[in-house]
Amino acid sequence: MNIPFPNLMPVAPEIIITVAASILLIFDLALRNKGPLAFLSLLAAGVTVYAIIQPASLGETFGGMFISDSYSVYFKLIFMVNLILTVLISLKYLQRQKAEYGEYYSLLLFATAGMMLMASAKDLIVLYLGLELMALSTYILAGIKRHDIKSNEAAMKYFLLGSFSSALLLYGISLLYGLTTTTDLYQIAAYLKQTGSSMPLLMSMTLIAVAFSFKIAAAPFHMWAPDVYEGAPTSVTAFMSVGPKAAGFAVIGRVFLMSAFQGMQADWTPILIGIAILTMAVGNIVALSQTNIKRMLAYSSIAHAGYALLGIIAGTEEGLHAMMTYLLIYAFMNIGAFAIVILLDKGDEIKDYEGLSKSRPLVAALMLVFMFSLTGIPPTAGFIGKFNIFMAAIKAGYTWLVVIAVIFSAISAYYYLRVVMNMYMKEMKQEAAIAPSPSLGLAILITVLMVFIIGIMPSVVIG
Repeated sequence: MNIPFPNLMPVAPEIIITVAASILLIFDLALRNKGPLAFLSLLAAGVTVYAIIQPASLGETFGGMFISDSYSVYFKLIFMVNLILTVLISLKYLQRQKAEYGEYYSLLLFATAGMMLMASAKDLIVLYLGLELMALSTYILAGIKRHDIKSNEAAMKYFLLGSFSSALLLYGISLLYGLTTTTDLYQIAAYLKQTGSSMPLLMSMTLIAVAFSFKIAAAPFHMWAPDVYEGAPTSVTAFMSVGPKAAGFAVIGRVFLMSAFQGMQADWTPILIGIAILTMAVGNIVALSQTNIKRMLAYSSIAHAGYALLGIIAGTEEGLHAMMTYLLIYAFMNIGAFAIVILLDKGDEIKDYEGLSKSRPLVAALMLVFMFSLTGIPPTAGFIGKFNIFMAAIKAGYTWLVVIAVIFSAISAYYYLRVVMNMYMKEMKQEAAIAPSPSLGLAILITVLMVFIIGIMPSVVIG
């Protein structure tokens, strides 16, 4: 019997990223300084994927289990932006932290390949494979500072709670398979269209929603995020705050809005509304009391997950597009903020930023831009992201929910602008030391330019 060889063009980007990760592992045996090679391989892989391979890669493969479409391509752009910016901010930072292990860059690539699989999954089995490839890599990355007790603790907490969420997902998938006899997302949607919802289906849907709420750090399933963000190396924290979150939203958008549970929107909308309100409340209110900037940005990340959920709740194509745009904007402004944290060669306490404008006015100005963007103040990209997602929710009839979101967004201004107040209105206790590098400077330049370009000319990413 002749077994047809699958068409590998749709999965070519994932193959390139995986091969690049494997090559880096091999070169780790021979090279002492892996950073430049890692960046060059990433750049080559990124250019190959988006300039040559991606335009010709649309389609399905592996018997319809994997799909490359415009939806997945957009998310893969976010993953590549996240990956390249993370490598740029990591090159010198790892040397300072004495954690320059060769597998670090390979793990970043493997995690990104897992995210790309998740975005393109048309089958629950492929979805789970991508999730585990991403999760296992990020567990190790969180504990990459082997001799740091905080890093070890972060990795252990992330592993335990991540394993718990994976178990919930598998249980939800097994229930869904038992009821529908298929793991294909679109065949599940066709089955539900014929039979309608039932209690076992509602239970399966709830378990899957809870599992991905863990991945996007939505309350009340957010408990891992503050400790892991604080304990992990700052470059890894930046990577985790964008990539896994975007991958989680890619899956939620495809599974709940575009395929499997599309016909059960009346059932899952109230669940997501409750999660979104609780996420915005916990993220913004608990952030008010934080004194560590990485923990503050962790709770900020939780709050932003709540805002992005509004695009899913809207249940419209406009809402889906607004959510995707929001995540791309979030990638630039959040990684930019973490890049400034890395640039300042000092502690992670907010009080360490006191008087920064007097000793390092340019650094203070850059941090001000990112804080304004995270708050949603024009003319920064953060304002465009929030405006689009709020308008999509209003058009879908959720004006009351947008009012709640705006109130919580106003609360967020307190803890973002508290950093600005410390920089500009407090007396300098000692001159701030910085640890500049060309790669870190390039990452900051890219992020600050994109924050302003998108804020002034939103058509760059909208439409």
